[in-house]
Amino acid sequence: MLFILLISCFVSANAQLMPYGVVDTTDLKLASCEFEKDANAEVLFDHALISYKYETIIMARHKRIKIFNDNGKDNANIRIEFYGAHRDETISDVEAETINLNNKTIEYTAVDKKQIYTETTDKSRKAIIFTFPNVKPGSVLEFKYTWSTPYPYNYPDWLFQADIPCRYSEFDAGFDHQFMFHYFRNVYQRMEKDTTIKLNNDNDIHHIWALSNIKSYKTEPFMDYPEDYLECILLKRYNVRQMWGWGRVGNDLLDDDDFGKQLTEKLSNENDIINKADSIPTNEGKIAYIFNTVKKSIKWNKDDYWFTIDGVKKAWNKKIGNSTEINLILYQLLRAANVKASLVALCTRDNGKIDSNYASAGKFNRTVVYWPIDSTNYYILDATSPYNTYNNVPIDLMGLQALLIDPTVRQSRLIDIKVSSAREVIFVDGEINPDGLLEGNSQISSSAYSREKYLKKYNDLGEKKYVDEFQDKDKKLKIFSLKMDNIESDTLPLMQTFKFNYKAAEPDGDYLYFNPNVFTTFESNPFLSESRVSNIDFGCLYTYSINGRYKIPTGYRIDALPKSVNMQMPDKGITFRRILAEQDGLLVVRYIIDYKKTRYTKDEYPSIRDFYKKMYEMLNEQIVLKKS
Repeated sequence: MLFILLISCFVSANAQLMPYGVVDTTDLKLASCEFEKDANAEVLFDHALISYKYETIIMARHKRIKIFNDNGKDNANIRIEFYGAHRDETISDVEAETINLNNKTIEYTAVDKKQIYTETTDKSRKAIIFTFPNVKPGSVLEFKYTWSTPYPYNYPDWLFQADIPCRYSEFDAGFDHQFMFHYFRNVYQRMEKDTTIKLNNDNDIHHIWALSNIKSYKTEPFMDYPEDYLECILLKRYNVRQMWGWGRVGNDLLDDDDFGKQLTEKLSNENDIINKADSIPTNEGKIAYIFNTVKKSIKWNKDDYWFTIDGVKKAWNKKIGNSTEINLILYQLLRAANVKASLVALCTRDNGKIDSNYASAGKFNRTVVYWPIDSTNYYILDATSPYNTYNNVPIDLMGLQALLIDPTVRQSRLIDIKVSSAREVIFVDGEINPDGLLEGNSQISSSAYSREKYLKKYNDLGEKKYVDEFQDKDKKLKIFSLKMDNIESDTLPLMQTFKFNYKAAEPDGDYLYFNPNVFTTFESNPFLSESRVSNIDFGCLYTYSINGRYKIPTGYRIDALPKSVNMQMPDKGITFRRILAEQDGLLVVRYIIDYKKTRYTKDEYPSIRDFYKKMYEMLNEQIVLKKS
């Protein structure tokens, strides 16, 4: 028997939850968040009550926010997204008001219903948008609404955590025994409530999850999937993998008007491109030509969806499109040139990780192209970024699990996108004067992803700001000139040559204390925190070679030279080597840092932290020069 869960049966007894429009003056006088003092705003409570009415899921949500200062006023702009284009979901009964304490009088300013807008985001999603009026430091903002869906398996997840702290968050979830779910708790603190209540003889249940004093979400260095570490409750449909499978997902995408059906569209000037490609004797040459033609002909609008919005033909003519529009065009041209390619649907790292046990296109937000070189090697092509190359897997896609779709035979399977390598070589040649000033030249040679990193920053900032950023990172550095070579050649390392001076040594009587860690990306240790909640992903297999040759000031000699060192992680996944020597009046320095492994679990963090602590101590260990 289906049930209707009555709200009156499950009103929380927690004192932090109050009826709409009833506010405690203590909250109006609250000056800061008790457990996160520097917060600009705080969620006082966020409560959702979910029930079934026949096969319709209904969620009543009530949220209250406290504004502490002017920097917190952005929280007055509300955007509630939902899948509403085909009435998959609806939002109704929206009410909102600003509450202020004026002397001893509580003032309520309601949001005008006419100022609550519905915006169409894309072919599937809409958004309710409004802004609270009369907001100032001290204001309390509250709103409520009803969300519903006619699909009994479209049960919402619940996020406890956001970019501002939350004093109390409660998820009151009613479940019907006919619609089975797995639930997963992604929680790092003690639960305030974790209660299951059996409602009737049909095994319908009500589950209450609650957390209090939830700190704002903070990213950690080198997170693998940032979104996956928000504290939350996730609901997964029971046995969905057995019911559907990834092959069915791939076929559904190929049958979709805004995905697979786009592959029959004819592009303007397609024949000219194909005729040029046909004149190139090798498949690799054809791929390079078509990839660079698409990359230069159409601009990415920064939108990521697994489907097209305007369609490939319109996007091509407008010369701008989302990621899937651009890469479907790339695939279509490759196939027209008789290059055997496939499509790859994936979820970018900042959108979370797909769950291989639950076949669904729901988290996919980009499509790229796959070309097999042989039985074991392949290219992953993504023409959205001007810095991507046809023969290097984009660094933001490395290691992702994705759905490989071959439209010609309508077959799909999950793959793990391979991890590739990059190299950066730094060479510094200079002379130290008796005042501790190092003058000379530095050259940075960067290949693959290291090249892309520097080139993108150089083009985005322009030369002056690019140089300024180097100097801002280290106030002791002064750059007089910069020369960039191989900018236009994707196949050659980017070469940067700097003329500079650097306050590298501090005089102290008869001594100079010299630190050779200059022009590197190892200025500060990213792993200082004692604990960590996320896994670590370094992206790709990097090799850094840092080399220096320094002329010792006349009248000085090396008094203390740190020992040469070889150090490695317990699993040999990261190695560090330091070589220091004196040769013909020159100080010769070399550091080699080699990443043979890119991923570490949070349980391995103590080893990473210990390794990095020792490595940075060695990178910054001073060399002592003494007057002869």
